[in-house]
Amino acid sequence: MATISLEAKKAYAVKTRQSNYAASLRLEGFKVTIADTERKLPSREDVLKFFAKTRA
Repeated sequence: MATISLEAKKAYAVKTRQSNYAASLRLEGFKVTIADTERKLPSREDVLKFFAKTRA
């Protein structure tokens, strides 16, 4: 049996995480499209900066 590279495992984990997140949103009643699962999510720092601006 061929071994799977670490990079392939990481790519699979990212794809699965995004798919599971979209499925979770759908279960909660949010309207989610397939494009939403492929969209890159903002980093934690970007989100914190955004909310720091809106509160000020």
